[in-house]
Amino acid sequence: MSQKVSSALRKVVSGKTAVVTGASSGIGLTVAHLLAAAGAHVILVSRTRETLEAVKKEIEDKGGKASVYPCDLNDMAAIDACAKEILKDQGNIDILINNAGRSIRRAVEESVDRFHDFERTMQLNYFGAIRMILALLPGMMDHKRGHIVNISSIGVLANAPRFSAYVASKAALDAFSRCLSAEVRAKKIDITSIYMPLVRTPMIAPTRLYDYIPTLSPDEAADMVANALIKRPKSIATKVGTFAAVSYAVAPKFNDFILSVGYRLFPSSTAATKGKSPKDQKPNIAQKAFARLFPGEHW
Repeated sequence: MSQKVSSALRKVVSGKTAVVTGASSGIGLTVAHLLAAAGAHVILVSRTRETLEAVKKEIEDKGGKASVYPCDLNDMAAIDACAKEILKDQGNIDILINNAGRSIRRAVEESVDRFHDFERTMQLNYFGAIRMILALLPGMMDHKRGHIVNISSIGVLANAPRFSAYVASKAALDAFSRCLSAEVRAKKIDITSIYMPLVRTPMIAPTRLYDYIPTLSPDEAADMVANALIKRPKSIATKVGTFAAVSYAVAPKFNDFILSVGYRLFPSSTAATKGKSPKDQKPNIAQKAFARLFPGEHW
């Protein structure tokens, strides 16, 4: 939480009300602190009240302003109730950071009897996100201002193997946002997708392999969100993400070849293979070299 608040960020968020989902840890927690330090009133949304209250206290101890709204973002009725309460208490929302998400690292062949993985990933990452958008969008349209930032994934650009459930859910949100963007342009509402690379957060902690390969810090991820709020672009991606998207567009089989090498180079988890894979261990030289060649990618 040590980022310096730029004058540019302060200019665009000071005095604004910003909803941050998944605000209790990882990227959401760091973004909440950054926006509060820049003068925004941060609306903290996550499942557990006690954790959010602790975050609120940290923000207020630093002179910031935050409010707590616990919500199970897997529950559509709970999202409706939460959004209704937010709007009743706070009035119009200026910024929505759709950050809450779930990731599953499991190859399709390891998922043939686990359809529920696809359902629960879509439930949170796609349906939960658009449900919040649908609840807050009318107020933004009435006031003719707003900014929705969706934390997407580099996997959407790179078509990361072992992440079909996760990438599909993020790609669905991406497509929804592209369609919506044209509809709300005249209302001065911007929508930005951030194709986030791997970030060292609790979400990736179960995959021990990621302890040894390049990732962004939560502070660096929060800086990407700050850049989105300042410049209001359609999307933000890393160089690796952009390269992946271009390579897939012009040479999709080359893209498949590279990803296939990575897929075969990195093992599945023991959980995904029901104990058939070796227990998580430190990557070898080839794995480290490949991960550094494509930093931030999911393997």
